Amino acid sequence: MGKFVITKRSNGEFQFNLKANNGQPILASEGYTTKSACENGIESVKRNSQDENKFDRKTSSNGKPYFNLKATNGQIIGTSEMYESIAARDNGIASVKSNAPDASVEDLTN
Repeated sequence: MGKFVITKRSNGEFQFNLKANNGQPILASEGYTTKSACENGIESVKRNSQDENKFDRKTSSNGKPYFNLKATNGQIIGTSEMYESIAARDNGIASVKSNAPDASVEDLTN
């Protein structure tokens, strides 16, 4: 089972990473000004990760595939790493779908 890891950036913002059960990061959040907003972002990922239409498949300027996960309001709630292939990106999406709903939360900011 995957887990969300909450950390604090050097600028004081909170962020989370969704990690697969092997420890590999599969989704990173934006920065949040409060921990509660960050926790709300995690809940949004858990809900929206089950909707195929919320995954926005993209290609970076250097040709690497990646994806964004969007909330119902269209806001990006998580971004993947850059992948070497479309198949790897699609595996990343499948990993978010399978890991996010029941992932635990580890808070490293305390």
